[in-house]
Amino acid sequence: MFIIELIKGIILGIVEGLTEFAPVSSTGHMILVDDMWLKSSEFLGSQSAFTFKIVIQLGSVFAAAWVFRERFLEILHIGKHKHVDVENNQQRRSKPRRLNLLHVLVGMIPAGILGLLFDNFIEEHLFSVPTVMIGLFVGAIYMIIADKYSAKVKTQQTVDQINYFQAFVIGISQAVAMWPGFSRSGSTISTGVLMKLNHKAASNFTFIMAVPIMLAASGLSLLKHYQDIQIADIPFYILGFLAAFTVGLIAIKTFLHLINKIKLIPFAIYRIILVIFIAILYFGFGIGKGI
Repeated sequence: MFIIELIKGIILGIVEGLTEFAPVSSTGHMILVDDMWLKSSEFLGSQSAFTFKIVIQLGSVFAAAWVFRERFLEILHIGKHKHVDVENNQQRRSKPRRLNLLHVLVGMIPAGILGLLFDNFIEEHLFSVPTVMIGLFVGAIYMIIADKYSAKVKTQQTVDQINYFQAFVIGISQAVAMWPGFSRSGSTISTGVLMKLNHKAASNFTFIMAVPIMLAASGLSLLKHYQDIQIADIPFYILGFLAAFTVGLIAIKTFLHLINKIKLIPFAIYRIILVIFIAILYFGFGIGKGI
């Protein structure tokens, strides 16, 4: 049984790594894979299972931090680095860039404020299967609208052409995505596209903006719940973290490579299919009732 439970922990880490930064809602997938199927709370306990999800989320966040490490060092003006240009896939020496720390901070403000004010309320009242299905569906429609609009935009901006107003509006959409299932990246990438950024630029800024606020949020949650970690459960945490980190690296790099080509609509269609599937399980078979 112990081996089977370790495999379940790895599966959850893989799901987290695949979905945390894709515009498909990691929350929706965790409800489907964990709460409806693997049920980590049954072998870890409810509190320890909650802490486990924080740890594997940190694995995904560290993966994004690693992918954008050169960009973060440039934003912080730490050293001179040979940087892979995320827009043109070219290596070049660092030089002053337009995207700076203030852009990131401006984008973080709305979600930071709302997170402090409503985090407990959201955790207690909005984490249910029906609310996640609503978030998945509404987010999918928003992504389709963004893609339809972007097709009409003749000149799109790169990540280094973002201004502070755009950064703030994208930050507001990150705050809206606190509704479970809406998807942080789905919301912010769509908003960036609606503000005439190309898809890759919107994705890059989304990930750069998300890393510090997610590190802070997950770090604070871990500090509040670290006492729930049992020594016997540490292998689950380690394997889940490593799975989320490794798969997250691959998923983020692949997503950034493809997003300008495939756009958002394929993800939106997938989300709608996911809503239908979850609805059948929930309303048709009663799976997930009580979540």
